[in-house]
Amino acid sequence: MSTYVYGITARSHAALPEGLAGVGEPPMPVRVLTEGDLAVIVSDAPENLRPKRRDLLAHQTVLAEAGAEGCVLPMRFGSVAPDDKAVTGVLAERAEHYQERLRALDGKVEYNVKATHIEEAVLHQVMAESPELRALAEANRQAGGGTYEQRLQLGEMVASAVKAREAQDAAEIQQALESLAAAVSVGPESTGWLANVSFLVARDSAAEFANLVEELRKDRPHLDLRLNGPLPPYSFVEPGPAQPAGTAGE
Repeated sequence: MSTYVYGITARSHAALPEGLAGVGEPPMPVRVLTEGDLAVIVSDAPENLRPKRRDLLAHQTVLAEAGAEGCVLPMRFGSVAPDDKAVTGVLAERAEHYQERLRALDGKVEYNVKATHIEEAVLHQVMAESPELRALAEANRQAGGGTYEQRLQLGEMVASAVKAREAQDAAEIQQALESLAAAVSVGPESTGWLANVSFLVARDSAAEFANLVEELRKDRPHLDLRLNGPLPPYSFVEPGPAQPAGTAGE
């Protein structure tokens, strides 16, 4: 039977709660494999696993229980290996890497921040900040709306100003929050978000980080800021995208 992988931790990690169950229907018993100084939290992998709500929550619960007692390198939902031997083989092969990550992530959690513009508010703001846009809009108004070319010109100028504002806001959000982060990982660009950034934050600074996000929300009413966390440090298991605070991810 295939092996489902939840996360990697130190062999010295505290024992998991007795009877902890994971994904599957019925839920598969969770167990621990060891290799050298490392351990990996696994269960048998159910057939035809799908990202159903029950299984997603089960995956998160296992990581939450394990993470409450020490650092865990979380695997994404659906991480499956051919068998236990394949899992321990990877632990042995990449032992140095996993041990370095455990040291780097110890005592830290991930927060993800996403931001979008509130359309009416940002349009009002870019118009207020640009005398040129206001003058062109007023000229069109006095001309009964202006010609098609004039309206097109105004629309293109407004769109360009909003785009520039998106880049500025994204940079300001990251700059403000990375002061409390040990590392930053910029998420992939996606339609609808002007910023999608994950921050690695010390548990002791979690409340301060959340308060800073709330301050940004109040200071920038044209932004819809969404905070998700604390989370297991999914974005920082591999060192590639996780960079020191003050730098941007590729």
